[in-house]
Amino acid sequence: MIDLRSDTVTRPTAHMLETMLRAKVGDDVFGEDPTISELENYTATLFGKEAGLFCPSGTMTNQIAIKVHTQPGDELICDVNSHIYNYEGGGISFNSGVQAKLLHGNEGRLSAELIEPAINGNFDWLTRTSLVSLENTVNRAGGSYYRIEQIKPIYDLCKSRNLKLHLDGARIFNALEETKDKPTDIGNYFDTISVCLSKGLGAPVGSLLLGDAKSIQHARRIRKVFGGGMRQAGFLAAAGLYALKNNVKRLKEDHQKAKALEGGLKELELVESILPVYTNIVIFNLKKELMTGDTFEKKLAEKKIRVSAFGKQTIRLVTHLDFTDEMLVETLRALKGMA
Repeated sequence: MIDLRSDTVTRPTAHMLETMLRAKVGDDVFGEDPTISELENYTATLFGKEAGLFCPSGTMTNQIAIKVHTQPGDELICDVNSHIYNYEGGGISFNSGVQAKLLHGNEGRLSAELIEPAINGNFDWLTRTSLVSLENTVNRAGGSYYRIEQIKPIYDLCKSRNLKLHLDGARIFNALEETKDKPTDIGNYFDTISVCLSKGLGAPVGSLLLGDAKSIQHARRIRKVFGGGMRQAGFLAAAGLYALKNNVKRLKEDHQKAKALEGGLKELELVESILPVYTNIVIFNLKKELMTGDTFEKKLAEKKIRVSAFGKQTIRLVTHLDFTDEMLVETLRALKGMA
């Protein structure tokens, strides 16, 4: 079976599993798991941050960050495509009592010019704008990414207006492989950063929240309230360390395969449009008079290829480390044979 539904479907390699089995563990709620501590310190240092917090998921790290930076009744600004708004179960309001002001950015990317007029004035009858959240890469926008020169003006604006700036960096290393920036270059511009280990990096579970020591100390308490305190989770942290040390550079291969899929799709009569392919995500729309997304998904499933119907006429494909060259050839052959 070829699975292109998401880069979350990857499985640990033999070397990763061996590393997990050798991990030293302890009770992390007591702060005694050495492998978790190593992962948190390693990743924080990588991005130039003081501290890190290991959590089960990116949804949890994002939601903890929102709660760290806001008070009930506040408002955060994000793009309409943001994962924190679309795919985290309404957690913005449920967990933090905060509302979202949605902006329509350029392929999911916001700008200082777009954000500034959306910041509320200091009036009793308006919600208090307290947080701006960016996503890098942008899942719903085909893996688009920010460059440093796009982030800096947003950072400057947030500083001048006393707003916190959070990065949902679920696929941040995919972005960095394209921009060639260092993690510290990104880290300098955000108060907190969420980094996912279980997508293109191939770990079985886990994300980290990075920030200054005070924010992460606060985040640790919130993680416990959310039920995210883990005990001997160093086995999982070891997978994350292995992923960071071994699986970052190869992300470029995923991007190249995504571009190859884009090329194959452009030759299909039933494809109406394709979003620009920036990294490892391919999103395209089918001509409604020819085929629906559900039908396309079912036809490929018959060929043992799994994809995601991302809407009535929209399909998403995501390449990853378990998607081999041979699988790419087979997928392109299957796409060419679609009616």
